[in-house]
Formats: sequence, C-alpha cells, structure tokens
Amino acid sequence: MLTIEHLNLVVKDIPATLAFYQALAPHWHIRSKGRSDWHGTMRNWVHLGDDYQFLTFNDSGTGHNRELQGHTVGLAHFAFSTNNLTEAVARLANAGFKPRSKLNVEPHRQNIYFIDPDGYEMELVEYFSDIPAQRNLDS
Repeated sequence: MLTIEHLNLVVKDIPATLAFYQALAPHWHIRSKGRSDWHGTMRNWVHLGDDYQFLTFNDSGTGHNRELQGHTVGLAHFAFSTNNLTEAVARLANAGFKPRSKLNVEPHRQNIYFIDPDGYEMELVEYFSDIPAQRNLDS
C-alpha cells in the first residue's frame, strides 16, 4: 500500500496559510517548526498535521502560483476526502474562505474546490460508497 505522508508547499505567509488549513482540519496541530537554509535563503517552516500525515509550509515564497486555467507544468490541485463535506465547507466559510466552484454532486460522491491564501487549488470530496468502481464513476 502506498499513501502520501506529506506535501511540502512554499508559501508567502505562514500565519495566513495556517488560518486556512486549521479551519479545514481543526484536529491537526503543529507537529514541529523551525528555520533552515534552503540553497542560500533562510526560511521558516511548519509541519501541520496529525500523527500520520501533514503539510509542510515554507515561508520563502516569491512570485505567484501557476495560472490554474493555463497549461504550465506544476501542481494543478490536491484533494482531501472528508466524511462530512457540509461541515468542512462551513468551517472554511466561518473563517472567511469562499469556494472557488459550485458543489458538484455525483451519485456516489460530492466535491468542491477552494483556493488557499497562496493560490493552491484544494479539493474537498465526500464519498457515499466504499466500492471503488462507484466512487470513481463519472456521470
């Protein structure tokens, strides 16, 4: 079995980024943090997550994230699955974050997209089935 243990994201403002992801996942905590040299640039970093997975945020970000409607090589989006999409969306809304898309409802799942403070597109998906063929079915 293969799972993603962490994603390492370069951001501009760690506190703003933490506000978004802590609203999404209030059970996550800062596992560790520090300061290090990245090829001649000092940067702060934070690991936010639980005992099994986390996101790393590094504050040395410059420039802009890739244009999501374009075709430039780079990260298009990443997704989290949740057992209650309504609650996750409400937590983000209460923290001032609005969805980028309308709610998409399929027979065996529903999903919605947000843009985080650094321009990364993040998808939330809730599955209504444990059967892979149903979960992956597009209407």
